[in-house]
Amino acid sequence: MNQVLATTALAGGYTDVNIIHDINLHVNPEEIVTIAGTNGAGKSTFLKALLGLLPRTEGTVHLYGQDISGLSTESRIELGLAYVPQVTNVFRSLTVMENLQVADRKVSRHQIDEMLAVFPALGTRLSQRAGTLSGGERQQLAFARALIRAPKIIVLDEPTAALAPGLVQSIFDVIGKLKALKVAVLMVEQRARQALEISDRGYILDQGKVVLSGNARELLDNPEMTELYLGTQAHT
Repeated sequence: MNQVLATTALAGGYTDVNIIHDINLHVNPEEIVTIAGTNGAGKSTFLKALLGLLPRTEGTVHLYGQDISGLSTESRIELGLAYVPQVTNVFRSLTVMENLQVADRKVSRHQIDEMLAVFPALGTRLSQRAGTLSGGERQQLAFARALIRAPKIIVLDEPTAALAPGLVQSIFDVIGKLKALKVAVLMVEQRARQALEISDRGYILDQGKVVLSGNARELLDNPEMTELYLGTQAHT
């Protein structure tokens, strides 16, 4: 099976001290993969290394077999690595339609209609400024902006972090349906239990290293892992 994304011995940091160490990770086509771990485990640093935003890295990042380790963030995105950051993921002063259009200058009405079919809540909000949307609608718009370029993989950084508890499950439901678009998902998420429940596989980071990995169901059923890294998160 051709892997969409793979990192080999990925390490790096901001000074001469590594924050992430020897991370080997992969994502297969149309898979949902969750990266979990406690605060300070290195999850955000790993994403920065993956996206070319970390000042110093070692190891390699491959996108469908192509080594993208030396490429800029912009070039990685052009090749099909989409990214939805935790904050500032939409232009709040622009309308929903303008946000979709600015995501790709060549976007067609057909592409916009495809996104509206996936995220129907946005269909009646096209002329509304993004800053006035609900948290859930704004996150859906962020997903649509990233997906409209038909990426090979979408990377989500804490997609439920800023949401009211009542909206969290609806966003996980949306993420679970992204397979229908034939796009792979790599997600960093603090609500690890809920994220793993919609995932195929997972990786658990601790002190910048992968300490556990495997099938999502197996990770959820592992008592030691649950106690150490997932806690007793409520299903909200």
